Amino acid sequence: MKKVALVFGTRPEAIKMAPIYLALKREHVPAVVVVTGQHKEMLHQVTELFGISADHDLQVMTDRQSLSNLTAKMTGSLEKIFDGEDIGFTCVQGDTTSAFIAALVSFYHKIPVGHVEAGLRTDNLYDPYPEEANRRLISVLSNYHYAPTITALENLIKEGHPGHQIVVTGNTVIDALQWIVNNRKDDLSLKRERLGINGREYILMTMHRRENWGKPMRDVARAVSDIVGKYPDVRVVFPVHLNPVVRETVFSELGENPRVILTQPMDYLEFVAAMEGARFLMTDSGGIQEEAPALGKPTLVLRRTTERPEAIAAGTAKLVGTERSTVVAEVSRLLDSEDYYSKMSRASNPFGDGQAAIRIVNHILEVVFSR
Repeated sequence: MKKVALVFGTRPEAIKMAPIYLALKREHVPAVVVVTGQHKEMLHQVTELFGISADHDLQVMTDRQSLSNLTAKMTGSLEKIFDGEDIGFTCVQGDTTSAFIAALVSFYHKIPVGHVEAGLRTDNLYDPYPEEANRRLISVLSNYHYAPTITALENLIKEGHPGHQIVVTGNTVIDALQWIVNNRKDDLSLKRERLGINGREYILMTMHRRENWGKPMRDVARAVSDIVGKYPDVRVVFPVHLNPVVRETVFSELGENPRVILTQPMDYLEFVAAMEGARFLMTDSGGIQEEAPALGKPTLVLRRTTERPEAIAAGTAKLVGTERSTVVAEVSRLLDSEDYYSKMSRASNPFGDGQAAIRIVNHILEVVFSR
């Protein structure tokens, strides 16, 4: 029986692929799980939580390596795996370099590719970098596009992808989040207790994207200092990414501030707990723009562009950039205006109903296994 390859390397990829892995398992479809290991420590937390066993670990990551070097190492490693496994279909998710290389190596082996979360676009090839280029390249190499929203479908149609190759599924991150809330509810409050944030008002923040390294991140960090100075009862909880470039900036700017709680990267269960208890979120993450509205949490997006305009249109998120004064003004508006906060928190979630993985696996069963 042909196998379905699931290739991923970052924690967000693992979270969004986990519901597909579980759905394949329920249907008794053999999967080959290949982890590329960009976020090795954080990745293991997710695979353990969802009970995912990796069949192959590429172990290609080194500190501060170039994208070119990473691409070359991944290509050679994946080539050997694809030569040795009986793979009939490859699933990749999102916009990472590992997803692009997995799609490319699958193409070289004439293995059909299904792209989960297909059709997201900013229309600026360098923002975010290199993600915007990666997802466009994956679309060219993919046989099937699992679009999370109608907007993503329309983007793919505009680019000339045939409609019969596109399936609107919703986003699998909602599946994963619902699984956590339904299966681990008792753990969430306990996690907040252990983090020392249960019952406190706090803003949850993340920031790590390559285009925000340097001055943009420094400016936002200084805005955070301004905010906690302006609002004595508010804290900011900031799990700091393991990338040394990020850590150098964040700890130098905020490490001495007693009301900014800098933590190690949280495991997924901890992060869901922190999201659930937060007043609102500040982030440059893509996935959080999808997760937060499912919990009724407004989100300020620390970027110039977003490939998730549905969140902006629905009113669950607002694009605020990284300018210090603008970030302070937008945070202040959410803290000062109950009407504004309520409007954002009650906006409907545009990213699905928690059944995306079932739709994707049903399609794979049809096109690969004629079931």
